[in-house]
Amino acid sequence: MLPDPTDQTKLVLFSASTIPFHFIPFQFNRKRSHMTCLVVGASGATGRLLVEQLLSRGLSVRAIVRSLDRLPPAMAEHPNLDLIPASVSQASDSELADFVRDCDAVASCLGHNLTFQGLFGSPRRLVTDTTQRLCNAIMSRPTSSKPCDRPYTDRPHTGHRDTDGSELDQPKQPARFVLMNTAGNSNRDLNEPVSFAHHCVIGLLRYGLPPHADNEAAADFLRTAIGQNHSSVEWAVVRPDTLIDESEVSEYDLHTSPTRDAIFNAGKTSRINVAHLMADLIVNDAIWSRWQGQMPVIYNRE
Repeated sequence: MLPDPTDQTKLVLFSASTIPFHFIPFQFNRKRSHMTCLVVGASGATGRLLVEQLLSRGLSVRAIVRSLDRLPPAMAEHPNLDLIPASVSQASDSELADFVRDCDAVASCLGHNLTFQGLFGSPRRLVTDTTQRLCNAIMSRPTSSKPCDRPYTDRPHTGHRDTDGSELDQPKQPARFVLMNTAGNSNRDLNEPVSFAHHCVIGLLRYGLPPHADNEAAADFLRTAIGQNHSSVEWAVVRPDTLIDESEVSEYDLHTSPTRDAIFNAGKTSRINVAHLMADLIVNDAIWSRWQGQMPVIYNRE
């Protein structure tokens, strides 16, 4: 059972049957005194687990979902959860700006459906384009240039105004962007050795399977366009190996680079462990300091 704080304003949810896959404006919970995180891909297998992890840690979560029916009722009715029934690829730039407007962090669990249309149809650059557009939305926000040395969860907020004059909580510090990716994607900031056979297979995937190229391009955007010292966005890319389903968080290991061949000797990573790590990166300053600007590989401990 998720925690159900009583000091938060309960969101009135919309019926999925009456809303198309496009943003319909509504009021988010305002004047939050704690962290707020936007999650895209929140109705997916890993995204749902990430939302649950964040709520269990007391965060306010803003989740973009294609269908409200895919969320467990206990989660969908949580007072710290704002649900946005939308297709993120169809949202306008102004809508994305509103989604991230008072968020301290953004997490992406987006992926392509394992169907012919999902693998080869449009949008082929779903992850990359969404990553770029969300980062652009974050960068367009007014922020303070004053440094803050307090813990991330205690950092102060500025007093920007909404269109109706109400105060908005704009984070002063760079937003944390956590992207779920894959161990099959190399960190090209490092010399990650792979076999010739692995290199050949990845080359075939890159040109024959659009989702793999999409994952590579999304991580490359954060590495090269955002870089290590951006004033508005800090990032980390989480690279799980073969994803499996488990009901509980278990012990896992983090590595700077893969310790196994993702093609010929793949390891296993439970989705709930991926969600746990992503939540830790968002809320834990020590873990963020260790992995900010990097692409940690996560394996279930054997």
